Amino acid sequence: MASSTARTPRGTSDPVRNPALPDGTRNKLLDSAGQVFADFGYHAATVREICARAGVNVALVNYHFGDKLELYTEVLRHSIGAHRDGIIQQALRSAAPPEEAFRELIHAMFQRVCRADRPGWHFRLMVHELAQPTPAMAAVIDDTMRPIYERFCELIGVMLGLPVDHDKTRLCAHSVIAQVVHYVHSRHVISRLWPELDLTAERISEISTHIADFSLAYLRGNSRKNNTSRNTRKT
Repeated sequence: MASSTARTPRGTSDPVRNPALPDGTRNKLLDSAGQVFADFGYHAATVREICARAGVNVALVNYHFGDKLELYTEVLRHSIGAHRDGIIQQALRSAAPPEEAFRELIHAMFQRVCRADRPGWHFRLMVHELAQPTPAMAAVIDDTMRPIYERFCELIGVMLGLPVDHDKTRLCAHSVIAQVVHYVHSRHVISRLWPELDLTAERISEISTHIADFSLAYLRGNSRKNNTSRNTRKT
C-alpha cells in the first residue's frame, strides 16, 4: 500500500507539496542569488554558492524553485520589478482618455525602473543577460514587458488613428520605451555627462512629464498629418 506521505509530482497545485517561502527568507534568497548571478553570470553561477551566501540549504532551492533556471527566472522577475508592479497594473487598467493614460503609464514605468531601493546588482545582472541571453528572458518579457508594450501600442494607435500592429505604431512604442529605459541602461554614461542628476521622486516625475510631452508633440503632429492625408484622399 502506498505511503500516506508520498509527494505529488512537481507542477501540481497541492499546497502541502510546495508551500510558499516566508517573505524574509524568499527575499534574502533572491537577493543572494541576484548577487551571485550578477558576479558570475548565469552559466558560471552555482546554486551551492547562492545557498552559502543566503545561509539556506540547497534542498530548499530545489524544493521551491526546481532548478537553477527556475531560480534565475524568478531573480530576473524580481530585478525588473514584477514583484512590485501594483503601480504598473493600475496604469494598465486606467480608463482615462488616451493622452492621460499614456502619461500615467510612462510615469508608472519610470517609477518602477528607477526606484531608489534598486540594488546595484540589478544592472550588472541585466548586462550579463543582454550579453548572453538565457531562456529565462523570454518568460520574463512575456510576463512583465509585453503587457506594457501592448498597452503603449493600443494608446498610440488610438492617438494616431492607426492599427496597433502598424509599423508606425510599433516604432513610436519602441521610441517611448527607449526613452524610459535609457535612464537605467545608460546610467553610468549619464553620471559622467550629467553628474548632478539625482533621480529623486520629484526628478522622476519631472522626467516622466518631459518624456510624455516630448512624445505627445510628435504623436499629435503625426495625427494631424494622417487626418490631412485622409481628407485629401477623400477629396
